[in-house]
Amino acid sequence: MGAPMTKILYVEDNDDNIYMITRRLSRYGFEVIVAKNGEEGLAKVRSEDPAVILMDLDLPVLDGWEATRRLKASDETRHIPVIAVSAYAMISDRKRAFDAGCDDFFSKPVDLKGLLERIESFLPEGKV
Repeated sequence: MGAPMTKILYVEDNDDNIYMITRRLSRYGFEVIVAKNGEEGLAKVRSEDPAVILMDLDLPVLDGWEATRRLKASDETRHIPVIAVSAYAMISDRKRAFDAGCDDFFSKPVDLKGLLERIESFLPEGKV
């Protein structure tokens, strides 16, 4: 049996984005776990232990900014890289994401090659 796949948690409420990103990242050998709001994302972080989190910011129930703040405030989860993936592209939006604790920021629409490079930059050497 092969090595386990690297888990990515994708916190996103748009079904079209979920479908596209999940399919594409799966083709590259990632196991993609999906949460549709920030609260569900926090629960899945604890149950799934992802290597990287892709966090939409405009989410129902609990937004991505607050979900990230909570992740980064916890000793158990602060080490997990959070990449904000958002249609909010203004410099002030990027600053707000970094202020919340995001480790990186990626604008929608998603350029898959660029996103893969960002994800891989947070993984241990040779781990996909």
